Amino acid sequence: MIRKSVVATAIALSLSLVPTVAAMTSAHADDYPSHPITMIVPLAPGGSTDVLARITAQGLSKQLGEPVIVENTGGAGGTIGVTRAERSAPDGYTILFGQWGTNMANGAIYSLDFDMVRDFEPIALVATQPFMIDSRKTLPANNLKELIAWLKQNGDKTTEGNSGVGSPSHIAGILLQQTLGLKWQMVPYRSAGLSMQDLVAGTVDIALDAPAVVMPQFQAGTVKTYAVAAPKRVAVMPNIPTTDEAGLPGFYFSFWHAMWAPKGTPKEMIAKLNKATVAALADPETHKRMIDLAQEIYPPEQQTPEALKAFHEAEIAKWWPIIKAAGVKAE
Repeated sequence: MIRKSVVATAIALSLSLVPTVAAMTSAHADDYPSHPITMIVPLAPGGSTDVLARITAQGLSKQLGEPVIVENTGGAGGTIGVTRAERSAPDGYTILFGQWGTNMANGAIYSLDFDMVRDFEPIALVATQPFMIDSRKTLPANNLKELIAWLKQNGDKTTEGNSGVGSPSHIAGILLQQTLGLKWQMVPYRSAGLSMQDLVAGTVDIALDAPAVVMPQFQAGTVKTYAVAAPKRVAVMPNIPTTDEAGLPGFYFSFWHAMWAPKGTPKEMIAKLNKATVAALADPETHKRMIDLAQEIYPPEQQTPEALKAFHEAEIAKWWPIIKAAGVKAE
C-alpha cells in the first residue's frame, strides 16, 4: 500500500512538472537571444563566404539586438568548421554560415560522420552569385577567346588557384576543363582570398571566383577578368561580357550561401533567426551591400527553413553524381 502511494505521488509530481518545464522552455525562447551569438564561417578570412557572412552578421545583430560574432574555422575544404557547428550545443547561440561547397559538395568528397541535411536545422537561404573567369595581369590573353587559345597552347603547364578541394571554384574549374577538353594543374588554398592573393602576385595563372572577391582587384587593375559565367551580365561589373557573349556559350556556374543551426535547436529559436535573417536582407543598407557585391537575394518564398531544406536536398541530388563522376577526392 505504501509502495503504491509512493508511485502515485511520484507520477503526480512528474505530471505537475510537465507544464513547468514547458513554461521554462517557452520563457527561455521568449528571452532569446540574451547574449552574443557565434556565427561559424568554415573558411578562412578574405573569400566571398567570409565577406557575405560578415555583412549578414551585422544585419542580424541589428535585428536581434545582440552581437553576432563571426568565427572563421577553416581547414579541409570547410569540413572542420561544419563539423564544429554540427557538434555545438543546440541552444541557439551557435549558427553556421555555409555554402555550396562546405554544406553540399563536401558530402560527396569527404567521409563525414554526420548527414549534411538531417543533422542540421535549416534557417534560411541567403544569396547566390555567378563566377567570373580571371587570370593574372601578365597573362597575354585579352579576351576569353584568346584565353581559351592560350590554355590550349599551354596545356598542363597552366595553374589554377581555388579555395580548396571540392570548393565551388575547384568544381567550376573541373567543369571548365571538361568543357574545353583540357587538363591543367589545380592549386588548392584555404580560401578564395588566399587564392586571389596569389593570382594578383602572378603565382597562379587563372581562377574562377565570385564578384565579391574579384571586383576589388579588377577595379585596381591587378587581375584580368574575361567573362561572367551566367546568362546575364553583373550590374556592378557591366563591361564584363557573359560567357555566351564572349565565346563559351552555355558555360554557367553560380553558387549559393545559407545558414543552419545544430540539430535540435528549438523551433522557436529557428523561427526568430529566420525572421531576423529575412528582415536583415530586406534592410536597405544590408540589401545594398549585397547587391553591390553582385549577390542575388532569394525571394521571400525561398527564404523559409522548409524551402532551404528542399533546395538543399535538390542540390545534393543534382551535384553529387557529377562530383563523384569527376573523381574529386579529399587530399
